[in-house]
Amino acid sequence: MQGAGYLAIWSDLTPEDETDWAHWITREHAAERVGINGFLACRIFRALGTAANRYFILYELEDEKVVGGADYLARLNAPTPWSQRIMPRLGNFARGGGRIAASAGLGQGGIVAPLRLDASPSWDAATVTAELARLDRIIAARVLLTDIVKTSIPTSEKGMRSNDGSFAALVLIEGLDEAAVRNALHHLRARLPAEHRNAVDALPLYRLAFSLPKRLLPG
Repeated sequence: MQGAGYLAIWSDLTPEDETDWAHWITREHAAERVGINGFLACRIFRALGTAANRYFILYELEDEKVVGGADYLARLNAPTPWSQRIMPRLGNFARGGGRIAASAGLGQGGIVAPLRLDASPSWDAATVTAELARLDRIIAARVLLTDIVKTSIPTSEKGMRSNDGSFAALVLIEGLDEAAVRNALHHLRARLPAEHRNAVDALPLYRLAFSLPKRLLPG
């Protein structure tokens, strides 16, 4: 990942809304977000093996200050007409942004496991990410910590959604294939406290569907 910050978002879509959402995110919203000062890139992933149309969006940021920065907040408080149509339709919405606490490996994988945690890790994040990144066909592993205060700032966009969720930390594993990422999750599970192990067992994997680095923006 580029930069020292991140913003991660999940949402579910009904089948009838999925095409409109896909056009919105790839033809307007991702470019709008990546064009904001401090945003560096966007990647969008679709969940595998679930009945729900579930998506995971990962923005790469210069640093954690961008999450509560004036430029980003200005966009959140001036949603486009298309955004106003989409936002109320997003189900099981979760959002969190902050800083990269530990990272190991180089590059990006096509299959990812984004594990949300409801408490900051009590274990050594640097050691665990290094162990994960050494496993077969694993590209990178990271631990991301959420700035709850910045993530919770009220905005116009936030007011259009109901029951927004968040999280304290995110473990992100990127690999070449599903089997490799599942094996890395099994390795991680053994290192987690008992209260986090069920989250590993129920976690869907996600496949990359779209990416937009800042250098590809027009102009």
